[in-house]
Amino acid sequence: MGNQGYRIKVGITMGDPSGIGPGIIAKSIGRLKSQAEFIIIGDKWVFDKNLKFKIPACPAGRQKPKFKFIDLNNVPHKNFSFGKVKRDYGRASMEYLEKALELIKAREIDCLVTCPISKEAVNLAGFNWPGHTEYLARYSQSNDFIMMLLNKQLKITLVTRHIPLKSVWLQLNKDKIYKAISLTYKSLKEIFLIKNPRIVVCGLNPHASDNGLIGKEENGIIKPVLRNLRRKIRYLDGPLSADVAISKANRKEYDCVVAMYHDQALIPLKMDGDSPGVNITLGLDFIRTSPLHGTAFDIAKDHTLANPLSLIEAIKLAIRCTSNLRKD
Repeated sequence: MGNQGYRIKVGITMGDPSGIGPGIIAKSIGRLKSQAEFIIIGDKWVFDKNLKFKIPACPAGRQKPKFKFIDLNNVPHKNFSFGKVKRDYGRASMEYLEKALELIKAREIDCLVTCPISKEAVNLAGFNWPGHTEYLARYSQSNDFIMMLLNKQLKITLVTRHIPLKSVWLQLNKDKIYKAISLTYKSLKEIFLIKNPRIVVCGLNPHASDNGLIGKEENGIIKPVLRNLRRKIRYLDGPLSADVAISKANRKEYDCVVAMYHDQALIPLKMDGDSPGVNITLGLDFIRTSPLHGTAFDIAKDHTLANPLSLIEAIKLAIRCTSNLRKD
């Protein structure tokens, strides 16, 4: 049995210092109070700069939120501005991530929550990565990793991630689909403690191709994989057209949807504005989550506009999943 008195140590990277990361972290920590110990990795000067929402005081008799700030002090002060894409800011955001991974390796934090980075700024700084997910997977030396996007209504994993739509069908193959479904199943059992996960798989084409009338991927690639996997996964349906699969999952007929490409998952998740979305990377050797939004450079100058709900849910999910992995 795990140590019942142990408090999960959550590392939170500030993301792009010019984005809304500093603002949503400050708001989130105050609202989460004493649910865990928080270690924020970023630039303290930026974090404190012009923040109108300081961490509020706790009511009498309640424990103050525990958090520590690891200040890398790596953002040039001259001409600093929120809402800008700059090489220095991209470099800084990657340095926060690298420091967080050092803490993971040293077991000084138990899980990681990452605030949004700017892919443009990161590439300007010489880091040629599509995003957090791929960078973290390489660090973990994991070849089998996928994104799961979720809110209170839906869980959706992705077979392909950040690639042009015209390239999706070129990258789909039996091995990739098999690994995505298998890792989805494994993670639902081990991380979310669902005893017999019910999974539905989306087709690639409209109407899941109408049995080959609108494309060949369903009959030639997806269906053979499902036939094979049904030997070990009891509840596995598909391929269904994405609208049908996601509608059924929204009615709780399935625990998770496996989508073929990025927007097949993101659009339905973001349609529900009352249920903040979260991203979790499956296949790493630690729990990593993030809010399901970007740097919001357009509102970053006014932290009163920054909504922390997605980050709050990402932190809660990281704590819950880390706790689940500690259970017998």
